[in-house]
Amino acid sequence: MSESAQKYDVFQAIADPTRREVLRLLSKKELPISEITSHFSMSRTAVAKHLHILSEANLVSGQKVGREKRYRLHPESFSELHEWLAYFDQFWNNKLSMLKHIAENGPDGGLKVVKLLESDDK
Repeated sequence: MSESAQKYDVFQAIADPTRREVLRLLSKKELPISEITSHFSMSRTAVAKHLHILSEANLVSGQKVGREKRYRLHPESFSELHEWLAYFDQFWNNKLSMLKHIAENGPDGGLKVVKLLESDDK
């Protein structure tokens, strides 16, 4: 494995709720680590470790500005996650279409649809 290879992928990076919150904070604006740390009840070192994982997954980057390091979000890096989740839209779309049909056709029409669906399962 080359040195430039990522240790963490997008899915590993977003698995932790703290890192998801860091991403949410950075979605609004670029922030220094001191400001990010102020939102959590953990040490600056712990926040830095989370930022390191997010950086290795290429979701954020840090740039030295004067005496502080400022972090910013890389929204384009979420495309892998978006593509993976988009696959599952087909399941939601089918269920929502059935719900729409039931809502538009009233309880009797909806009951017929449910009975038809149940008979398809057998």
